[in-house]
Amino acid sequence: MRHHRRKTIPSLLERYELKYLIPVEMIGPISDFASVYCSLDHYSTCSDTGFYRVNSLYLDSPDYLFLRMRLEGVQNRFNMRVRSYGDDPDVPYFLELKQKTGGVVRKYRAAETDKEWYRVYTEPGFIAKGEGDGENALNKQRFERMVYTYDAAPKILTQYLRKAWVSNVDDYARVTFDTDLKFRPQTTYQPVPGRGWMVSCDHTLAFDPGCSVILELKCYTSRVPLWMIDLIRFFHLQRRSFSKYLTGASELMGLHRYDSASRVSAVF
Repeated sequence: MRHHRRKTIPSLLERYELKYLIPVEMIGPISDFASVYCSLDHYSTCSDTGFYRVNSLYLDSPDYLFLRMRLEGVQNRFNMRVRSYGDDPDVPYFLELKQKTGGVVRKYRAAETDKEWYRVYTEPGFIAKGEGDGENALNKQRFERMVYTYDAAPKILTQYLRKAWVSNVDDYARVTFDTDLKFRPQTTYQPVPGRGWMVSCDHTLAFDPGCSVILELKCYTSRVPLWMIDLIRFFHLQRRSFSKYLTGASELMGLHRYDSASRVSAVF
């Protein structure tokens, strides 16, 4: 296997996110295929199993506007989350805004290194340390503006195990496997799992029968790698819609409103 070249995720990213549900048995063969063009990312390389914990704290408005836009299939929609990595994560945390228009996802990401970062949103006038400048600071400001505009606050903490491959031959392309999804209500700015209970997601309303792994193929919209198209065709992958935030809300709030028509059968 190639030595891993660490690549950071850009602070502003416009990409395709192609999702598929696959059985656990396909992780190995697809990983073998991807390894010809990719190396494991930094977090997978540091893990004995290749899988690492991802924690995402989702924010929403008091009337769950972001969730309702997802349920109603609004073409131009967005979500907000704070992401951390590992079983016992520490800063930096990552503030993320994701806007989806049609099939294109525009992602704004900012690293937060101040341990009291959350006070920016709970105490007006508080200024976090290390605000800096450039794109990272602009994305922090975007995130803060959205918090105040929509009165957004923490709602659900999601947690899962991820194995990720990053392309060695493209400017940006990733293959990720997510499994062992868990959720819990979260009303404080604490983007870490802690020791509280978590609800596991394993029922067929969220997953296709026998398919409990979420495979995602991600790349710039300007250029789709040919090897990625070959991967889709070789494994006869059928694209479908899947939202971790919607799934968590369904588990915790009893929504269970999955539209089978959203499971799109397409090569790309």
